[in-house]
Amino acid sequence: MTTPLLHQRFPRLRDTLPYIGLSSGPTPVRRLDALPAGGAPVWLKDDGAFGVGGWGGNKVRKLEWILPDAHRRGSRTIVTVGGLGTNWGLAVALYAREHGLGTALALVDQPVDDHVRAQLSRLENSGAALYFTHSKTRTILTAPLLLARHTSAGHLPYLLPPGGSSPVGVLGYVEAALELAGQVHRGELPEPTHLVTAVGSGGTIAGLQLGLRMAGLTTRAVGVVVNDTLRLDPATITRLARRAAKLLRERGADLSDLAPRVGDIDIVTDWLGSGYGHPTPEGERAQILSADREHLHLEPVYTAKAMAALLAMNEQGVFGDGPVLYLNTNGPR
Repeated sequence: MTTPLLHQRFPRLRDTLPYIGLSSGPTPVRRLDALPAGGAPVWLKDDGAFGVGGWGGNKVRKLEWILPDAHRRGSRTIVTVGGLGTNWGLAVALYAREHGLGTALALVDQPVDDHVRAQLSRLENSGAALYFTHSKTRTILTAPLLLARHTSAGHLPYLLPPGGSSPVGVLGYVEAALELAGQVHRGELPEPTHLVTAVGSGGTIAGLQLGLRMAGLTTRAVGVVVNDTLRLDPATITRLARRAAKLLRERGADLSDLAPRVGDIDIVTDWLGSGYGHPTPEGERAQILSADREHLHLEPVYTAKAMAALLAMNEQGVFGDGPVLYLNTNGPR
């Protein structure tokens, strides 16, 4: 198993912060030359290639730290929540099953299209226990019942927020930022001035916020909010990044005086459309352009909206001379 970069950088974490490798090698980077020209050259880091199991993408990076933490706590089941077409829930169900854990998913309504219907079929075949709670309020009210139902012989279930955006889950993108720094230092791509990615639950960009600073990169993370059911402003995301930093310190990492700051990230909210799960014309255009010109397959809920934002912002000169890096988090198999 490959030693994670966090363990290499802080050897004390090897004994205090368990890890399970679910992928191999850094995810690929390449320049996207065929997209519409803007002010800055656009590069891709394709985290859709991350993961060697039944699903890939950014969720799997989080699970490399979450699954062993669940075992450490003695849990036998992971309880979490997502939309009807949740990539997060599917990744949890598939990888948890491979590592001896059950999964219970509370599913909240979202617009149903072909993607969601196909995902529901995958979820039904994943072995997870599915609970259709429909709304955020009903999910909160149902949570104690789900936790009680999945407590076994004194073993409490492992409760996770949407998207696995807990301090432990955030470590997946601290690790990714260190990985990116290694690729920059090896000359695989120039150091980006900006990194653009979708923000659905906050864990990915919180990890980048912390990890980019730890890695010594000046790259500025730009999060494109695609979810209106959670609070995803800079202050909320920064608090999550600080909790991850606190966790690392408590486990033995010397971060000196490093503290994520609200001003370290940019959060844009203009690309959500009618709400979570609702496609937008701009996203559909970005999805088609990416597939036709770059063979990059995005989906309408997260990644197409983030690409639409990047293309428009680049045309407006927001990224200057760049380069700007697009982080693809979509990982179907």
